[in-house]
Amino acid sequence: MSATHALRPSDALGAGRAGSSAGVRHVYRAERRKLSAQLSTRLLALICVLGPFAFAGVLKIQTGSPADTLFGVWVHQSGLALSLVVLGFCGSWGFPVLAGVLCGDIFASEDRYGTWKMVLTRSSTRRALFAGKLLAAVSFSVGLLVLLAVSSLAAGLLLVGPGKLVSLGGVELSVGHGLVLVVVAWLLNIPPMLAFVSLAVLLSVATRNGIVGVIGPALLALVMQLLLLVGSGVWLHMLLVGSAFGGWYALFTAHHYYGPMAIACIVSLIWIVACLGGAWLILRRRDFAGTPVSRRPGWVVPVRVAVGSAVVIALLAVAGNWGPDGDTAARLKASITPAFNNLTILQQRELGRFVPAGTKLNVLPSCSRRASTPSGPGDWICTLDVFIPQPGADPFQQTPVTYDVSLQSNGCYKAESPPSFVGQQTMRDAAGHQVVNPLFVIYGCFNPL
Repeated sequence: MSATHALRPSDALGAGRAGSSAGVRHVYRAERRKLSAQLSTRLLALICVLGPFAFAGVLKIQTGSPADTLFGVWVHQSGLALSLVVLGFCGSWGFPVLAGVLCGDIFASEDRYGTWKMVLTRSSTRRALFAGKLLAAVSFSVGLLVLLAVSSLAAGLLLVGPGKLVSLGGVELSVGHGLVLVVVAWLLNIPPMLAFVSLAVLLSVATRNGIVGVIGPALLALVMQLLLLVGSGVWLHMLLVGSAFGGWYALFTAHHYYGPMAIACIVSLIWIVACLGGAWLILRRRDFAGTPVSRRPGWVVPVRVAVGSAVVIALLAVAGNWGPDGDTAARLKASITPAFNNLTILQQRELGRFVPAGTKLNVLPSCSRRASTPSGPGDWICTLDVFIPQPGADPFQQTPVTYDVSLQSNGCYKAESPPSFVGQQTMRDAAGHQVVNPLFVIYGCFNPL
């Protein structure tokens, strides 16, 4: 077979299953060695190992906590909460950046160094090259995610301790049960992580520019995070792969719901198939024969891309209102009321007071959104009127407790009340130990579907 024939898009890809498998293994070994030798890969591995320990060490020497993040207020009490805080940050920013740095240049580097002709005529076919590079990217991405999960768990358990984890419903989970849920939560982030890996591969192939492939996933993740703040509908929010990183929250609610988790996996699979399919079609049709056509740099293409991106983002922002409302006052009240009840009971028991099993407070909730529209993500205010029995002519004493609620499009929220209502962030339990005040911040999630 001539070199020109091997470089043209009409190339017969592969000489058989056995030869194709051998070619994939050959490319995979070569790409694995290349990724292992790169400084960026080694730095990512070092950050994955030392980052959680550095985070836990900083928390160890200070009294503050990342209360704005789910489970953040519990990082001084449970090492499992620390691992979940790390997972929440990685789902928003860490995994897209990792995917771009690791995989954004894996194909574009061949264009930059002009090595396509050499690898296609001397070592392997396009199919084997594409599969081998992709397999290396996937294996390293999943490996770094597992490394980060193990490191965060080790940092939490060693530097904080295996304390009981308080769920998003206000119920204490045993260490064993909590550990299983934390491991499953990390595993559920593999599909959306691979979706961003596929996106980085597509940008690397389509643009032939390593900078775009590296930065592109992080920029798109930022755009998705902004789109999740706009609109009250659920259709667009569920189709954004950035929202798939939050599917694991449902595991820690009082009543598990699996719809968002299933949709997150399906959406991630759709993004993976679409991005990899597009990348393969571009690579398959590309003609590497002949002298490359030199193009003068100009502003026309960047301006067109910028204008087109702005138009697409504006259309997506408008589409954020399509579909039924996910964040409503009724759903928020139905979630925050039992969570407040459970956390109040937990607080009283930590203070050494006896509370019979199955005790329920008489609470009348009222929630409203601080905006022109009555539903959707954003800032809410909830007033919980607690009716406390007392002797005398008036059988109940009404005590209102007001919470400022920050509600996300996926149904998760953080409710915080002034210390004048519920006390400071920490308190002393019956044994005299300084512990977290369960009512200072309420974390919760509900099913937006």
